[in-house]
Amino acid sequence: QVQLVESGGGSVQAGGSLRLSCAASGRTFSKNAMGWFRQAPGKEREFVGGITGSGDGTYYADSVKGRFTISRDTAKNTMYLQMNSLKPEDTAVYSCAARLVYGVVFVENGYAYWGQGTQVTVSS
Repeated sequence: QVQLVESGGGSVQAGGSLRLSCAASGRTFSKNAMGWFRQAPGKEREFVGGITGSGDGTYYADSVKGRFTISRDTAKNTMYLQMNSLKPEDTAVYSCAARLVYGVVFVENGYAYWGQGTQVTVSS
């Protein structure tokens, strides 16, 4: 049984930082692209960023570029999202997802496995 479990969410003031983790179990994703998505109240889920299977390529939404960094530890089968300079508009439920192939895509239906999500709240 494949599981993706996010952790590290919480509440922070604007300008602060959080680090999210996405731990995978049930299979190895060392050659599979993974991504982060977020959904704010009343809005559709949106792509935040993704990382290729080898970790040599990362992609970000324009809204988080320069503030967020995605990385992965294949030995731990875990992906991370370092979020700096957080803004109130970053408030959302953040979910990680994994693909069945190497490359990153920006759309939800390109991902086969999903975590439950973790809440991030940024206050002004």
